This record gives sequence, C-alpha cells and structure tokens, in this order.
Amino acid sequence: MARHTAHRTPRAHWSLLLLGGLVLLAELCFNGYVELSAGESGTPAPHVGSALTDPAGPVLRVDRAGGVTAAAVPAGAIALTFDDGPDPRWTPRILDALREHQARATFFVVGSQVNRHPELVRRILAEGHELGVHTFTHPDLASVPVWRQRLELTLTANAIAAATGRAVRLVRPPYSSTPSALAPDEFAAVRTVADAGYLTVLTDLDTEDWRGPGVDAIVRAARPEPGATSGAVVMLHDGGGDRSQTVEATRRILDETHGFRFVTVSEGVGLPAASVAGTGVKARGLALRWTQTTAAWLSGAMWWLIVLSTALALLRLAVQVAAARRHARLAGRQRHRRAYPGRVSVIVPAYNEAANIAATVRSLVANDYPGIEVVVVDDGSTDGTADIVRRLGLPSVRVIRQPNAGKPAALNTGIAAARGDLLVLVDGDTVFEPDAVGRLVQPFADPDVGAVSGNTKVANRKGLLGRWQHLEYVVGFNLDRRMFDLGGCMPTIPGAIGAFRREALFEVDGVPADTLAEDTDLTMAILRAGWRVVYAPDAVAWTEAPGSLRQLWRQRYRWCYGTMQAAWKHRRAVLERGGGGRLGRRGLVYLVLFQMLLPLTAPLVDVYAVFGLAFLPWAQVAAVWCGFTALQVLAAAYALRLDREPMGPLWTVPLQQVVYRQLLYLVVVQSSVAALLGGRQRWQAMARTGLASAMAPTR
Repeated sequence: MARHTAHRTPRAHWSLLLLGGLVLLAELCFNGYVELSAGESGTPAPHVGSALTDPAGPVLRVDRAGGVTAAAVPAGAIALTFDDGPDPRWTPRILDALREHQARATFFVVGSQVNRHPELVRRILAEGHELGVHTFTHPDLASVPVWRQRLELTLTANAIAAATGRAVRLVRPPYSSTPSALAPDEFAAVRTVADAGYLTVLTDLDTEDWRGPGVDAIVRAARPEPGATSGAVVMLHDGGGDRSQTVEATRRILDETHGFRFVTVSEGVGLPAASVAGTGVKARGLALRWTQTTAAWLSGAMWWLIVLSTALALLRLAVQVAAARRHARLAGRQRHRRAYPGRVSVIVPAYNEAANIAATVRSLVANDYPGIEVVVVDDGSTDGTADIVRRLGLPSVRVIRQPNAGKPAALNTGIAAARGDLLVLVDGDTVFEPDAVGRLVQPFADPDVGAVSGNTKVANRKGLLGRWQHLEYVVGFNLDRRMFDLGGCMPTIPGAIGAFRREALFEVDGVPADTLAEDTDLTMAILRAGWRVVYAPDAVAWTEAPGSLRQLWRQRYRWCYGTMQAAWKHRRAVLERGGGGRLGRRGLVYLVLFQMLLPLTAPLVDVYAVFGLAFLPWAQVAAVWCGFTALQVLAAAYALRLDREPMGPLWTVPLQQVVYRQLLYLVVVQSSVAALLGGRQRWQAMARTGLASAMAPTR
C-alpha cells in the first residue's frame, strides 16, 4: 500500500552467493581430502604371493612392456629412509641426529605435510639429504583408481617443487615393504608410478617402527645380516604418530653400526643429482599450497562458526522457553481480571480487501467489548472494498474513502477520525475472536502502557506451507513476544492485531511512513518515548497467510527489509535510558543478532552440512541433525501447548528445517544486499482469497 520509489531488485548477488557457496564447498572438500593424510598406522589386507619372482634390489624401474629392472645399494652402504614426514616435532630431531654423525638419508614426504611445513623440506635438502614422493594424502595406491594414483604423485611433486625448487624422481608407495611382499595389485600401482616417470623405492629392511616395538627391536631390524654381500635400504618413519622410539633408534643405529657408510638412495644406486623444477611446476605448487592453507583456515573458521551459531541457537531456544514459561505464569494470574479501560475505536486500513473485509468487520462488531467503533479507511481500492462494508449496514461502522496513499496514511486518517482513547489497528484480512478486543485492551488499566500486541494465528493451515507458517507464528513470533514482554523491549506490534493509547500515538506523530515495516517503526518509537509495550497472548486474531512461495517471499522480504530500516532508524536507542535503552540494548541487539546476522550464516552452515555428508561419518551427522531437530520439536510442542493448539503439525518440523528455513534465510540475504545497495522497495499487497474468513475457528 505504501508508495515508495521502485528500483530494480539486484540479481547479481544470487550468482555471487551460488559461486561463493561452490568455492567454499570446494575448499572444504579439498581440506577433507587432505585430512585423509595419516602416517603409517597399519597395513592393508595381506596379499598372497609376489609379483616379482627374483627381485635383485628394492629400487625398481618398470618399462612399458612390464619388464622390471631392479637396483640395490652396494656393499658397505646403508640408505636410511624416513616416511610420512615432514613432522615439526620428529623430523628436526632426526635431522639433528644425522647431522651429528655426518650421515645422509632419504625422506619420502607426504605432499600435504610439505605444504604445511615447507621450511622443514628446505632444511632436509640444505643438509644434504634427498627427497622422494610418498603421495599427497597417504592412501594405499593399490586400492585407489589410476587417476587418483597419478593425482597423488603430481600434487606431491608440485608441493616439493614449490617448497624447494627441485624436481623429484623417487616414489615410495604407502604401506609398501620389501620386493618379495609386492602383490600383483601393488605391482599395477608400481607400473603407474613408472608411467609417470618415477622410480619405485621399496626396502630391504622394514623396521616396522610404526608399531612401536621398542628401540632395541628397531635397531636389530635395521642392521644387515652378518656377512651380507650388499648394502641395504632401511625403512623408518619420521611422521604419522609418536616417533620417539624411531628418534632414539636412529641415534643408536648411527652409533652402533660399524663398517657401513650412510648414503641417500640415489647415491647408493648411482643416480645423478635431482634437476631443477620447471617454472610451471613451481607455480602450480605455490597455488596448491595457498589453496591448502586457505582450505585449512576456512575449515577451522567454519567449525567455530558452526559451534558459535549452534550455541547461539540453543541459547535462544532455552531463553525463549524459559521466558515463555515465566510469562505464562504471570499472565495466568491476570487472566480473569476484566476492566473497562476506555472507549475503543478499531481502525481498518483496506486496499483491495474484498475477499475478507466483510468477515473482518463482522468479527469486530460482534466482539463483547461495549461501544466499539469501527473505522474502515478505503485506500483507493479498485475491487469494491468500501461498497462491501457499506452494504453491511452496521451502525457502529464508518467508511472513509481516500485516494491511494499507502497503509501509514490510511492508518493516520483513521486515527484522526476515531473518537476512542484506545485505538486498535487491524489489517483488512484479520478476523477477531469474540473476546479479542476486551482482552487486548485490558493492559491499558496500567497508565504506563502505551501499546499492546495481540496474538496472531494463521487461519489457512492446510498444506505444508500453511502448517509451517502456523508453527512459525506460534513458535517464533509468540515465544519472542513473551520474551520481549518480560524484557520490556517489544520491537514490533503486528499490524494484524495491536492496540495503542491515543496519547502515545500523538506523542510519536502517528504512524511513520518512511519504512516498509511501519508497525515495527511505530512500536520502537513508542518505546523510545517512554511508554511500556506489552503482550496479551489471549487476545487472538486470525489472519490469512501467503498461499504460495512467491507470495511468502514478497511478504517476508518486505518484513525483513522494513525491520532493517526501522532498526537503523532507531539505532541511537542503544545509548538511551529507560524504554529506549531497553529497546536498544535488548530488542535491537536481539534483532540484529538473531534475525539478521545469524540467518546470514545459515548458507555457510548448509554448505558445511553438504561437506559433512561427504567426509564425516554419516552416523555422526545424523545424530547431530536429529538431536537439533528433536529440540526444535520439543520447543514447538511447548509453544503449541501454551497457545492451546493441537500437536498435529509437529510432524512437519523436520521438513521445515530443510525447506522453509532456507527460504527465510535467503530473504535475509536478499534484504541485506538491498539495504547495502541503498535500494528502496515498494509495499506490495498480497492477493487475498478469503481463507481467513472461511477457516477462522470459533470458540
């Protein structure tokens, strides 16, 4: 109804929101992929037989025809190799031990760990040691597809190139051991390694230090057999768990193994020094590191965001329920007190309300409060709304016609024409219970009360959309109003049913017209003027809720955008005292936190939920979701009980969490973007069907 300059609603932000969500999901999924990285903590299922009938050494080259050339470390040499690092705790200790004995070794590094600790990889090379690939996330290569095998090798090589500027040519598959233990499926992975241009390095002596067998056992397993004619490649681990035994065993091996020199694998088998990595490989490695670092940061931030938003949601729920319980006890003590606080005029602004206006007016005239005056202000309707009211022929009803000027102007016209000291403002699609007016005005017996909110209920409850809105009214709106009443910070009296003292309206210059949520704007102004605003839950009116998602979107968009306007307009209340201070430091903070900021985090929560379905245990995800939904159901049940409503709609709560909730938070996103861009929106009237009058129960 209100006239505002219309600007084209921004659309690009939806594309940006979708793109941002996809990028965030990709980052989280990449972090989930990286976090699969783990050290040697076990072995795959045992294999039967070996793919190599007569292995001549642990360093394997496989040609295109599948032929294998093996090389061994010569006699008098030992190549110590360390897998699963670099680790910020254990790798430096092992490097220190090697430096003390002027020994060199080969480190088969995990690519994701290289990105986390590039300085350790640079130190490994700077001290004369060698690097090899141990995949990016430590999978069993024999159990993953070929594309994943190649990806693991490439990503790790890129990470090493970015950290050191050097290329690598050696690969040790995770969970591998000696050539004699190489099973056929593992040999297939070795062929993939060869196709990618790498040599595979297995081991002669597997210490199985990852098992934690004790320092003595590790040292014994690392020593060549007496009289051995060749040297040995020895497998140890510098990452993936507690490697304190490995550190001590390394020192003892270096101290107690005499007659051997300690070399790198390449030195032992006569390979040339590693080449310099290409510029493209280094650039890809840097991009990979930045991506991994960003993904880890986003994952951590998202985790804390989930924790914070969940804690706030649970806190809000707990406060709502506790406040509602206390409010119900206080209201119960006053339920049977009836007084006559003054003459009542009901003002009904109407624009094209032909579907419901007759039922609205009849319900008002039929109320049991004595001497009600009804003033219907037809704001330029084109559907005969005024004529319908005139034909009713009710003596206590007046009709005022005016050109279309908007709902605030229509309300102010009615206020000026009304004769009562207490003014009830009613939407043209609202049907009152027979005792609603009397119950609504009872709080005015207190001279400090300037306005009273009634209890709006949804009349058209059939279908999922109707049930969801019914639950939202009962659970969200009414629980909030009970809490606001106790806190003395009621920010909104709904347009469907609200009562005002004439003196309070005059003090704030009537209904404001500079926001889309004139009811919220007016209520905040009355609070700042020093009046009390209270809630009368037993004053019930029935309203027609939107019957389609499109209509619901338009209504909630107007509400949300208008609430943002009103909150900004009254932002100085935060610094005031009295009612204004309570509004600012309680009501406005609550609105900003729970109705503006918290919904803006909901898309991020949903993205994290999709990530959780892919990377977290389903039982854990299901338990969290079911637990949170169960709390929502219990809160809804309590709210329905307070309002003396049947429990039937509770079964729709789980669906409400995955459909209706998304629509409402997208409304907040749209409103926030429009507010930031400074757009002005039109007041858009909802198409009425008459369901409020047809479905309103009688008591």
